Amino acid sequence: MPKNKKHSGTAKRIKVTGTGKLIHKRAGMRHKLEKKPSTLARRLNKNAEASPADRPRLRKLLGL
Repeated sequence: MPKNKKHSGTAKRIKVTGTGKLIHKRAGMRHKLEKKPSTLARRLNKNAEASPADRPRLRKLLGL
């Protein structure tokens, strides 16, 4: 049997916590930060948990 390979692009973006949660960075913090309110920038700066609808697909891509 061939080895099961994870999707390397997904592995770089999604981290798995010790309890099995899938953590990712929020979108929108790459550019045009001067136009965005500082409250929005602080909110986007935090990590987020993957939505329940996306978890099965992400776990499959990560080979879990």
